[in-house]
Amino acid sequence: MQDNPNITYTEDSIKSLDWREHIRLRPGMYIGKLGDGSAADDGIYILLKEIIDNSIDEFVMGNGRNIDIKVTDHKVSIRDFGRGIPLGKVIDCVSKINTGGKYDSGAFTKSVGLNGVGTKAVNALSSSFRVQSVRDGKTKIAEFEQGILINESKEIASDEKNGTSVQFHPDDSIFKNFHFNQEFVEAQLWNYAYLNSGLTLNYNGKKIFSKDGLLDLLRKKTDDETNRYPIIHLKGQDIEIAFTHGEAYGEEYYSFVNGQFTTQGGTHLAAFREAIVKTVREFYKKDFEASDIRASIVGAVSLRVQEPVFESQTKTKLGSQNMAPDGPSLKGFVLDFVKKALDDYLHQSPATADALLKRIMQSERERKDLAGIKKLANERAKKANLHNKKLRDCRLHLNETANEKRFETTLFITEGDSASGSITKSRNVETQAVFSLRGKPLNCYGLKKKIVYENEEFNLLQHALNIEEGIEGLRYNKIVIATDADVDGMHIRLLIMTFFLQFFPDLVKNGHLYILETPLFRVRNKQETIYCYDETEKQATLGKLGSKAEITRFKGLGEISPEEFGRFIGANIRLEPVILKDASIAKLLEYYMGKNTPDRQQFIIGNLRYETDTPELLAVEI
Repeated sequence: MQDNPNITYTEDSIKSLDWREHIRLRPGMYIGKLGDGSAADDGIYILLKEIIDNSIDEFVMGNGRNIDIKVTDHKVSIRDFGRGIPLGKVIDCVSKINTGGKYDSGAFTKSVGLNGVGTKAVNALSSSFRVQSVRDGKTKIAEFEQGILINESKEIASDEKNGTSVQFHPDDSIFKNFHFNQEFVEAQLWNYAYLNSGLTLNYNGKKIFSKDGLLDLLRKKTDDETNRYPIIHLKGQDIEIAFTHGEAYGEEYYSFVNGQFTTQGGTHLAAFREAIVKTVREFYKKDFEASDIRASIVGAVSLRVQEPVFESQTKTKLGSQNMAPDGPSLKGFVLDFVKKALDDYLHQSPATADALLKRIMQSERERKDLAGIKKLANERAKKANLHNKKLRDCRLHLNETANEKRFETTLFITEGDSASGSITKSRNVETQAVFSLRGKPLNCYGLKKKIVYENEEFNLLQHALNIEEGIEGLRYNKIVIATDADVDGMHIRLLIMTFFLQFFPDLVKNGHLYILETPLFRVRNKQETIYCYDETEKQATLGKLGSKAEITRFKGLGEISPEEFGRFIGANIRLEPVILKDASIAKLLEYYMGKNTPDRQQFIIGNLRYETDTPELLAVEI
């Protein structure tokens, strides 16, 4: 490739950015993807985490047992009762890169953040940011806009308790159309509680507190009725683990380092998974397949590491190889602990040991039974010519793109030629793919996994997603169900959700599944066209455009032209995340997709919603 002769390289080409300009120009370097709050790993939740991390570190060092947190749709307020930032350094700590107390190993040990960037990133990426420190009878306040200091108070006397208060409003010029999802926030705070027994988080009037750490976490994430044996909970110096086996397909893990939820795992999780396999093989004196040992496991691991090394600023994946810079191997540390503690536990708990063995042998039988079916299904998938028949792929793939691109890939699952045609013509071909279903999918509630291979639609869908062996190879970061806003569309949506919950629950639990919201109405006059997503928006728009405005009711995706559709799946796309609350998947599926019980009949009757201008039943709100 030849250089462009029209571009000159001179002293003027060299630019120096101040700290806030650099963060605002390249926010992804500091907080990962931006997003609008519809995904749990969107940037606004990283901002929240960066501030809370500082308060958690104070608690870990023995300072303050309460943190007050208030989160509205667009604003955050956090008050801890730690030592408070030294008053002379309040401004530096929130606006000068590489400034903070965590560089002093005597002030903070085994903390989450060491690079002095987090709070500065929150400041730079907020339209308003206020920090107040109270320390030994005095207080100081500083206020910023987009990282620029606009007001600084003098040190004055205060009778408040020591601690630090931070309030910020993410900049909506960076985080387009954002809002905080309160369920995501609450889940984030519960993780802090599980990792810090004795800490109380007062969140929007709720008290979040954990006594038994990871045991409480798994109690909330599993169901006693489907657990094959009581949760195994083991604690040691700088390590805590918990796990059990259930009936769901796949593996489910929650991993933490120094109180940080490492959503992408890392060296500690890899060591934990390997340690369970080695210990189980040695205990039963049998060389089981690793996949059979870990099938249907739900586990959690937490480590305290000195000076942890993460693979990104967002600290979602641990890269450390050692427990400390000159300390023992992290992998060896985890293996030694699990090998001794779990072996002792199984010897002392023969009923649990017997139940675990039966679960492993069941997984072994199921794997062998599927072997022949999988081979035939894979051959059929190749013959079906997936990419021409069902999948309109995008040019970027999750497991092939650069790190900064992998968050951008989306697969729309839709039904029918007209709907898939509209999306295909209007999509961004670089990042958005379309999978077209043929008719309503099978209700797979209660069916065994072999149906995934025997049913052509399911088999081709799992191949398109590349999740046959688990979600590690998932080709798309977002899987979006796009169906019509009528009874049939709702039914198809439920059937697709049932498929994922039944066979790939970890995909849902890791926040990859969404519902596409499309407008129900187009309201326009000669001057303006507005799209409305519900009756309330329609009435408000009529008040703005006038009662004589033309109203079009979209009943199917195919009725929306590709030109219009492009507006709804682009920058202003509205996605509703499928959030799995802490209920048993088995009970959830039985309630909605099982036999028509009296309880469900009464629920449906009590929640019917009718469109005001037509007697047609549109939806059941669930």
